[in-house]
Amino acid sequence: MEIKMFYRTQRDVATAVNQLVDAYWEEKIIEQKLIDGIKYIYKNNQEKLLKDNAFTKVVQQQCGKRRLLIVERILETT
Repeated sequence: MEIKMFYRTQRDVATAVNQLVDAYWEEKIIEQKLIDGIKYIYKNNQEKLLKDNAFTKVVQQQCGKRRLLIVERILETT
């Protein structure tokens, strides 16, 4: 699975997050790769992922609560 450095839209960021978390759930990637991928996406696309310390509406709608709970826990450890 390839992760881009910069994404064009919030929808693209949400799709990348979905692919990462789903690959982890399907045991296609290890936990550390999930953590590194989420941190990498967040570092380079923070404004598309979060707004006023909350996930943007587009990301919330595209990813869902279960995936975002995982992302939130990963980001809390940074």
